[in-house]
Amino acid sequence: MKKSVVIFLVIGLAMSVTAFAQRDQIRIVGSSTVYPFATKVAEQFGRSTQFKTPVIESTGSGGGLKLFCAGVGVEHPDITNASRAIKSSEVEMCHKNGVKEITEVKIGYDGIVVANSIETERMDLTRRRLFLALAKMIPAGPDGELKPNPYETWKDIDPSLPAKKIEVLGPPPTSGTRDAFVELAMEGGCKTYDWIKKLKDTDKNKYKEICHTIREDGAYVEAGENDNLIVQKLQANEDALGIFGFSFLDQNSDKVQGSRIDGEVPTFEAIAKGSYPVSRPLFFYVKDAHAGVIPGIAEYVKEFTSDRAWGDGGYLSDAGLIPMPDAERKALGDEARALKNNV
Repeated sequence: MKKSVVIFLVIGLAMSVTAFAQRDQIRIVGSSTVYPFATKVAEQFGRSTQFKTPVIESTGSGGGLKLFCAGVGVEHPDITNASRAIKSSEVEMCHKNGVKEITEVKIGYDGIVVANSIETERMDLTRRRLFLALAKMIPAGPDGELKPNPYETWKDIDPSLPAKKIEVLGPPPTSGTRDAFVELAMEGGCKTYDWIKKLKDTDKNKYKEICHTIREDGAYVEAGENDNLIVQKLQANEDALGIFGFSFLDQNSDKVQGSRIDGEVPTFEAIAKGSYPVSRPLFFYVKDAHAGVIPGIAEYVKEFTSDRAWGDGGYLSDAGLIPMPDAERKALGDEARALKNNV
């Protein structure tokens, strides 16, 4: 190889390394539900270490994973938060763009609440009632017939419910909370119909279309990724309901209340023991190639997985995170701190 070519390659490599290393602050994107937990860890991390406080953006789980999987380098985020597990299609997208080593860190559990203003009556809902309120198409008979959702008020669904217009403020399709709500609440109610439940084995596409498609006639209002904004709108409109993570209910219990779902009020204890039916695990994902290059990534993971943060009685449980059992927390914490490629 000619000397000039070698010099060119060395200079090019040095420039790319310098460009990559010039960012000295962790960049985090992703879930609005995980955002308050990540923010608390970031603030503690910034106070207690020599590293800068990470910059965190609330982009939604899907939006965060899209940014995270776009590539390796200073222009791409180091960590993404998610209120659902990464999808196989997202893993493929990551690999296609050179993001081939990823560490998944499960951080605990959260409940999805359907809340309204504390100034009005608490709603008594079931997953079936939620499906009938929000599905685009609903059963018209026992033999597979469907019809466009005709329900305009909650009383139309069940005489025991108030004669209030169905108006539910919730997250957009890019949100992990939306994905989890559809899977846990909508699908949970949908499959109470035996003939629909059987479709899961015989026609998965039709099953998913019925159970996962939310109506678009104004009963469900996409309110963006800002859960605090939903809380404010519920205060302004006592007839509306809002969908968001338990931590936002916990932080705003003087303003909003969680609906009873299948007989259970969303509480820390009910979610921890599994009796509240609409709950899910939370995660963040680390781009292993950035560890050791962007300063502080390993140390941030260590802080997040410390007992003082995610443990029983830790500062994250004070913020509404439901801790994992001790044994699970220890095993996953050891794996996370080792930054193992486990996706």
